[in-house]
Amino acid sequence: MRTRLVGGVDEAGRGCLLGPLVVAGVSVDASGMRKLKRLGVRDSKKLTPGRRAALCPEILEAAEMVRWEMIHPREIDETVASGRRLRKLNYLEAVYFARVIDGLGAQRVTVDASDVIPGRFAGDVIDNLGRKCSVVAYHKADRDYPVVSAASIVAKVKRDAAVAELRDKHGDFGSGYPSDPVTKAFFADLVAKKGRLPDYVRKSWKTWARYPELGQTKLTEAAAARP
Repeated sequence: MRTRLVGGVDEAGRGCLLGPLVVAGVSVDASGMRKLKRLGVRDSKKLTPGRRAALCPEILEAAEMVRWEMIHPREIDETVASGRRLRKLNYLEAVYFARVIDGLGAQRVTVDASDVIPGRFAGDVIDNLGRKCSVVAYHKADRDYPVVSAASIVAKVKRDAAVAELRDKHGDFGSGYPSDPVTKAFFADLVAKKGRLPDYVRKSWKTWARYPELGQTKLTEAAAARP
């Protein structure tokens, strides 16, 4: 008899100004689900970086399959700039959620909904699947479903590693989120010196408008300078 697998998918880094957005998925059988519950997995945002790093290898051991994909700034910018209604970032995420689900081997997958309408997000994911799978989407799924919590932890650990590499290469830009004064100062200095935002930045983010010290002209030049 074929082992029944259930899966969960979540993303990390949606609101950040830089680096990849990471989509990760985990599938488990009944035994694996019990292991996840014993581990006490929960929404990755509620865990310290150290705790996430400690849990990640245990999740990999408990899971039947783990998959992740990175959506890089250039693709995010191109999608956001396309102007196509209902085909922007939420839809791009749905495409990548489907890619991850195709590799999980699960019969049923729960996803954390990026869209304000969970059913619409689930439909977009299903439309992009390469194999038959039942998909349901909920808000706060990373809080309410252990397998989605596990996926959120994997996504956050993989993104943290990618951001750490960027920090090692380019210097301390802080958290990379709009509210961080270190981030603001770092990119204001970069634009002052080079006249444009670097390639690892999501240039299409409206939150750049919160940084008046960068100057509207500089922001326009930065957006036009996408490779």
